[in-house]
Amino acid sequence: MRRRTLLTAVLATPVMGPVMSASAAPADAENTLYLELKDGRVVIQLFPDIAPNHVARVKQLARAKFYDGIVFHRVIEGFMAQSGDPTGTGTGGSKLGNVAAEFSRAKHFLRGTLGAARSQSPDSADSQFFIMFAAASHLDGQYTIWGQVTSGMDFVDKIKRGAGGSGTVTNPDKIVSMRVAADVKE
Repeated sequence: MRRRTLLTAVLATPVMGPVMSASAAPADAENTLYLELKDGRVVIQLFPDIAPNHVARVKQLARAKFYDGIVFHRVIEGFMAQSGDPTGTGTGGSKLGNVAAEFSRAKHFLRGTLGAARSQSPDSADSQFFIMFAAASHLDGQYTIWGQVTSGMDFVDKIKRGAGGSGTVTNPDKIVSMRVAADVKE
């Protein structure tokens, strides 16, 4: 009987350490995004120090609920998932116009990195973005990095993939919502 009581006491004792509960507020809620996908929440740390204009744009659009319901129109296995186009074709954007490139040597395209999608012109980014499934050093210095997934990458991994080299997706997954953490009351 005493053994069971001791074991129960040990199991009931909270473990101390750096573990943060799912509902705990991030350290910098103003520079954290909550990207809700069909399978769960993805937490994204923003980089206003290296891409202030892109971070400001993404936060502005998130606060306007622009991203809610937008599809992942281009998803390439082993590379990236792209979203942010309200037309779902890869040719659209917001009505706010382009954001000039903010390339940086301080960050690299790694698994979970978020970058600004653009056309051939470096200064043509707007609302579209991509999340890396794997590192891609060939993108370094060519696209603006504005964030990094800090938790929930397993949910990103479940985004429906496209077919062929173009990555165009039939019946694509959607963004449920994207919010600035400072605006979310839990």
